[in-house]
Amino acid sequence: MSKNKITFGKISANFGQNSKIIEASGSIGQVSSFKVQEIQNLDDEAEREKEKIQNLMGITSFGKKAKSFDVQEMMEQVIKSVSKEPPKPPEEAPQDEEESEDEDFIGPPIPADLGNPAPKTEEDKDEEDSDNEDIDSKTFVPCSQEATLVHGNKAVTALNLDPSGARLASGSVDYDVSFWDFAGMDSNLRSFRTLQPAENHPIRGLYYSGTGDLLLVISGASQAKVLDRDGFEKLETVKGDMYITDQARTKGHTAGLFGGGWNPVTREEFMTSSADGTVRTWDFYNGGKNHKAIIKCRAQNGLKVTPTSVTYNREGKVLGCGCADGSIQLWDLRKSSIAPATQLRKAHLPTEISSIKFSYIGNYLLTRSLDSTMKLWDIRSMKKCIKEVGDLFTRYDTTDAIFSPNDEIAVTGHSLDKGQNMGSISFYSIPDLNLIKNIPVTNSHTIKLAWHPKLNQIFVGTGNGLVKCFYDDKVSLRGATLCASKIHRKAQHSEIVSTQQVLTPHALPLFRQERRKTSRKQMEKDRLDPVKSRRPDLPITSGQGGRVASSGSTLSSFVIRNLGLSKRVNDDQDPREAILKYAKDAAENPYWITPAYAKTQPKNILDDSGTSEEPPEKKNKPD
Repeated sequence: MSKNKITFGKISANFGQNSKIIEASGSIGQVSSFKVQEIQNLDDEAEREKEKIQNLMGITSFGKKAKSFDVQEMMEQVIKSVSKEPPKPPEEAPQDEEESEDEDFIGPPIPADLGNPAPKTEEDKDEEDSDNEDIDSKTFVPCSQEATLVHGNKAVTALNLDPSGARLASGSVDYDVSFWDFAGMDSNLRSFRTLQPAENHPIRGLYYSGTGDLLLVISGASQAKVLDRDGFEKLETVKGDMYITDQARTKGHTAGLFGGGWNPVTREEFMTSSADGTVRTWDFYNGGKNHKAIIKCRAQNGLKVTPTSVTYNREGKVLGCGCADGSIQLWDLRKSSIAPATQLRKAHLPTEISSIKFSYIGNYLLTRSLDSTMKLWDIRSMKKCIKEVGDLFTRYDTTDAIFSPNDEIAVTGHSLDKGQNMGSISFYSIPDLNLIKNIPVTNSHTIKLAWHPKLNQIFVGTGNGLVKCFYDDKVSLRGATLCASKIHRKAQHSEIVSTQQVLTPHALPLFRQERRKTSRKQMEKDRLDPVKSRRPDLPITSGQGGRVASSGSTLSSFVIRNLGLSKRVNDDQDPREAILKYAKDAAENPYWITPAYAKTQPKNILDDSGTSEEPPEKKNKPD
């Protein structure tokens, strides 16, 4: 080994002694004053120890030779870099060192342009900026893609998704409720079940429970129903007595329902509102036999008023009611239900409020009315609305106005007015309610809305029986994205014959096989077989006993033929003549009655020989 070299291949080097030498040296500027001789002595000792171990083990080397460095040259470079010259970049390293490093390098080489990507054009920069603005913005709307679910031919007035976003339920004025399973659908987008839970009553509302295992159905009837995930009935609320004036003394609603919903905190509690002016809460485990609590909504004149739309707040402590007189009433469920905690009589014009919603996080309240307005309220100060949007025509009293999952956007639908041919949904920023975007949906009214927070997809129920789904490939998860890309494949029918048939037309009768016939010919042949066609027994035409003959259609003829007489009697024969023809035989050979009375029979004393004379004519009375 050459002198003035330091070898790092030895693990047992005395680092402590070397550190003392470096500490004694003071600063980097005094590197030239190191005791190079002591370092060289250490190298010689290490070399001798290495040779001893090699001789002892009988090997020449321990594998690859350890890398060596020129200490004198390294020290001079350090001194120059500290005192005068700036540090050299790694690209300016000596060529021999680069080659030695390349020899020890393992793995694929690093690309040369890794740290220096290709320059981007102005168009790419503009596209990236616009994409980042849309995705990062709080007012982003997922509407790049759309899918269409066909419910029927009439208006979809109820729409709801379960909390997990796996299933969708839609209801219409055609009395049908359809269930959609996104994981089980393909690109045809067909529902897996359709039923009529309320018979001949239109569906006004569908609400999934907090766990998604139950579905509350609100229809035009006075009784609400609770179904499971597959559409089987679990509960039906009791019907109230319509002849009782005090609604608190009857067990259920006495008029048609308008709205409902599940308590977001208490799993088994749900509520219903009715045209009888009450909102009733129910316990699912009670079986719907009696309401749990009742709230009576009153107008300004003290008479009852119909709560057309109701909702819970996110904590389940406040119940919001939008009434038919345009008033808003907030009831605190922790207090007495005699009077509302907050009420605003002239929130809207005296017409029905079609929707009332609390924000997800915050103190906002959004209302939509048939007076063509949508208003945003702060529940801490209900004297005046924060902002109002007008000229929103609507025809249906179930038209929705909802919040986005981040409470930054308010969404509502439009109905077609005179001269319009395209329904749309509008997006407004909160709290100033400035129009962000308007999306055309279909050539009909837009009624129900649902913006699922987990799926980040928007579902719209329209007036022509369609359910439109808007989503974005980048930010939307599951839901319609699962089934929109699935290819519908037709079932492939097997054309393979199970057994081969050998045609032998000239075979002997013993070995002849009957040729296969078509399904139609086989059906005609089976029709003639009384066993396969299960033909009933034919009536008999002769003999006694058993089935009734064709001519013995009446009970009397059956009794006469089988029980009374041994000989056949034609039905066309006169019964009197049939009996009198045995009179001569009975007089000559009496058998039943005459021998029994032969000894005790009295003699005839009546004279039957004479002819009967006619009675004289009656004389008329003299005038």
